[in-house]
Amino acid sequence: YALLHYKNKTLPVALFQTESKGTAFEILNNEEALMEFRVADGISRIMQTEKTVVGYLTGNGEPQDYRSFDLAQNFLKEEYQLFVFDINTPGPIPDAFKALIVVKPNAGFSEESKLKLDQYVMNGGKLIMFIDRLNAEMDSLQIKNQVIAVDRELKLNDLLFQYGVRINADLVMDLQCDYLPFDVNGNGQFELLPWNYFPLIGSPNNHPINKGLGLVSGKFVNSIDTVEAEGIKKTVILNSSANARTIGSPALISPAENVNAPEDEKYKKAAIPVAVLLEGKFTSLYANRVSAPMRDSLESYNTPFLAKCTAGNKMIIVADGDIVLNSLAKGSPTPMGANPYTYGTQREYPFANKKFIKNCLEYLTDPNALNEAASKGHTLRLLDPKKTESQKTFWQGINILLPVIFVLLFAMVFRWIRKRKYTIE
Repeated sequence: YALLHYKNKTLPVALFQTESKGTAFEILNNEEALMEFRVADGISRIMQTEKTVVGYLTGNGEPQDYRSFDLAQNFLKEEYQLFVFDINTPGPIPDAFKALIVVKPNAGFSEESKLKLDQYVMNGGKLIMFIDRLNAEMDSLQIKNQVIAVDRELKLNDLLFQYGVRINADLVMDLQCDYLPFDVNGNGQFELLPWNYFPLIGSPNNHPINKGLGLVSGKFVNSIDTVEAEGIKKTVILNSSANARTIGSPALISPAENVNAPEDEKYKKAAIPVAVLLEGKFTSLYANRVSAPMRDSLESYNTPFLAKCTAGNKMIIVADGDIVLNSLAKGSPTPMGANPYTYGTQREYPFANKKFIKNCLEYLTDPNALNEAASKGHTLRLLDPKKTESQKTFWQGINILLPVIFVLLFAMVFRWIRKRKYTIE
C-alpha cells in the first residue's frame, strides 16, 4: 500500500487489490498495469473538497430495507453525497444528481416517470440501472418450494430499446455458480450444492470498468441483447461463463432440480451478456410523440423538452437487481453479493460486486477521466521456457565461472603492475 498526504489528510491506497483469477504472472501483470490508475485515483480523492452527488430512485418498489444497507450505508454514503428521490414527486429529476441509481423496481413505470428518466438522460444525467425483468425470489421459493418466474411488467422495454438494449424475459443458468444448502435425501440434513440460477458472472476484461475484476455474484439473472441505436456504442462489461444456457419465461424453478446433476450438454452458450455500457448521443423515446400536456408540464418547471442529447452521454444497464443488494447472516447484513450460507466461513469467496459498482460510478461521474489510466496494458516479457531449459547449464556456467575469471585476471594484472612498479633493477 501507499500513504498519500495532502494538507491535514492522509489516505491509504491499496496497490494490490485483484480478485481476478489466473497465473501468478497474469495477476502480477494486471496489478502493475493498474498501479498508475490507483495512485492517480487516490490523489484525486484526497484533493476532493466535495463529494459527488448521486440519487437513489424510489417510487416503483425499489428496496429501502436491510437489502440495500451495504449499498447505501457502507458504500454510497461513504463515497458520495446520497439523496433518495421519489420518481412520483412533481418536477423533473434534479440535474444536481451526477448519476441516478435504479435498483430492482418491482412495479411498472408510468409514462410520466419514463419521461422524467428520458429527459434526465437528454440533459446529460448518468443512469445506472439494475433491473430484474422476471419475478423470481428465493423467499418465495423457500415458502412454496417452487416458483414460476413471470414478467414483472416494468414497462421499461421501449425506453431501453430506444437507447440500444433489450433485457430478455429469460433466466441465465450457468455451471459456474454459487452454492446453496439443499435437503437432498429429505432427512433434514442439508448439503451445499451448486445452484445454477445463481451464476458467478465474469467479465471480458475489455474496459476500465471490468479490468482486473473478479467474479460477480448474481441471482436469477436475465440476459441482454444489444439492438440498433444510431450513434450509440455498446460495450458488454459482464457476461456468463463458457458453460451457460438461458430458459424462457414462464420458467418453473424448484429445488428438486438439484436432486440430479445438471446435464452438461445443455450448457453450451458462452459469454451471454448480462451488463452493457452505452455511450453516445441518445435520442429521446418521445422525440416524435411527446404530447402537449407532457411538454407543458416540462415547461412549467423551466425544463424545455429535448429530443436528443446535446452532448455525448453514457449509461449502464445490468440485467440483475440483486448484484448490489445484500442478505442477512445471523441477523446482520452481509456485504453486497455475499452468500449468507458461506459468509464468515472457510468457504467464503470475496465476490467483486462492490468493486463493480464502484468502477461503474467512477466511470460515469469522474470528470478527470481517470479510468482511462486503468485501460492501459502492460505486458510482462517472460523468458522462453524451452530455451531456458535447453540453455540452463550454459548460462549457469557463465554466471558462475565468468566472475571468477574476471577476478583472477584482475588479480594477475594488479600483481604484475605492482611488481613492475616496485621492483629494483
